[in-house]
Amino acid sequence: MASGQTPQHRIAETIAAQLRQRILTGPPAQRLPTQDQLVRDFGVSYPSVREALRILETEGLVTVRRGSVGGAEVHRPDQSSAAYHLGLVLQGERVTLGDLAEGLLALEPMCAAEVARRPDRMTTVVPALTANVDASAQAVTDGVAFTRIAREFHDLLVGFTPNDTIRHVVRSLVTLWSAQEEQWAATVTQLGEYPSPAAARGAVRTHRRVVDEIAAGRADEVARIARKHLAATQAVLLERFTGDVVNATPARMSRTRAQAPRH
Repeated sequence: MASGQTPQHRIAETIAAQLRQRILTGPPAQRLPTQDQLVRDFGVSYPSVREALRILETEGLVTVRRGSVGGAEVHRPDQSSAAYHLGLVLQGERVTLGDLAEGLLALEPMCAAEVARRPDRMTTVVPALTANVDASAQAVTDGVAFTRIAREFHDLLVGFTPNDTIRHVVRSLVTLWSAQEEQWAATVTQLGEYPSPAAARGAVRTHRRVVDEIAAGRADEVARIARKHLAATQAVLLERFTGDVVNATPARMSRTRAQAPRH
């Protein structure tokens, strides 16, 4: 390499940093410019651009598809990507499902209480939660579908937490736990061991009660019901898997399905 020449990997990192900033702070975009356009914009070589895109793809911010007419497909970070990367940390540290459940049990009821204190809860929170409960009531005989919809209730609930930081952190934990629970539902359904529709109807009633208490603004009661309900639902999974290590793969698969092209 000639004296004073910038190494290609450093050029790629500089390009990746600028594109990352564009993805995270700019207006939502479906795709980046084509590689031809990026080469012209940055005044660099094709290998440097391709390496920059590989960096961003490793971070989950873009998907580079062969033969694509446009540029790389953009993925703004969300709770699914955060859950996956958090799951990798927990899996690497050998954190158990029991430990994850305990952490969520401490944090989710706190979020539920804050949602009940929102002054706009009747127009913003209650209609969305009610629609979810109605949908879950129609799926009580389908274990996999019911689990997915019922877990969406918890995601919606935490998603209405007023504090941005708490919302994003706890929602990532909810997403990670939901991925474990949905995998469990698929497994026990195949074995013919999914809990009865009566148990599902009981969960629906509890969700409706949570919505009613949120509507009434009774934050402490919302937290109490949410904690008791969450502990009960966690216990069903933990009965078999409490000592199992958190698995990040289901969260990754969930994100991949969300990113899949729709026709």
